Amino acid sequence: MDKMRPQKRGDFRKQVNSWWNNLTEGQRTVTGIIAANVFVFCLWRLPGMRRFMFTYFTSNPSSRALCSPMLLSTFSHFSLFHMAANMYVLWSFSSSIVSLLGCEQFIAVYLSAGVISTFVSYVAKMATGRFEPSLGASGAIMTVLAAVCTKMPEAKLAIILLPMFTFTAGSALKAIIAFDTAGLVLGWRLFDHAAHLGGALFGMWYVTYGHELIWKNREPLVKAWHEMRTKNTGKGGGGRSN
Repeated sequence: MDKMRPQKRGDFRKQVNSWWNNLTEGQRTVTGIIAANVFVFCLWRLPGMRRFMFTYFTSNPSSRALCSPMLLSTFSHFSLFHMAANMYVLWSFSSSIVSLLGCEQFIAVYLSAGVISTFVSYVAKMATGRFEPSLGASGAIMTVLAAVCTKMPEAKLAIILLPMFTFTAGSALKAIIAFDTAGLVLGWRLFDHAAHLGGALFGMWYVTYGHELIWKNREPLVKAWHEMRTKNTGKGGGGRSN
């Protein structure tokens, strides 16, 4: 029996390695994001954490914590269905968005999208006087969806439970923007329509203009950073070791 246990552990490790190696770069990239969302979801299940979670993992312009929730709420879901739906969409678009932007740029855009979509939500709540707390990755995921649909408007998409009905990515993006615009104007409260719109518009802008204006112009800064690190490493290399 004792001889069989190491064999079983070795087989399991091989299966995990095989599964991991068969993933695309995009899928491997979003695995960490999904794991973070699952971890935060588990924190919501702890009664002693509820006050902390409402303060820092929900976004509300009337809250005493304003800045950190703009990012932290992007990883926060109270409903299992809400989290599962968001993570499914993120997983589905992961290969396309990482092939467009690359791993590092995708992470930067995703985190920025969470902050920007929450800021748009803040503005809408201040304008309407409705201060309900919001949470979820939908704003950032709308950035991913909008970016892919803008770059690949003829790609075919389908609804999760109705795979027999297909439509183009461009049509899907127009329908989503129309739906969220109507929800914002008419005051629907089922979703945070302002955050969705903010995320979608940011995604469309970024793949059209932002990549050229921001990411490509980062090279002088990155070069200076690497030179500074190289100099500091050289200076530290001559020190004593205890």
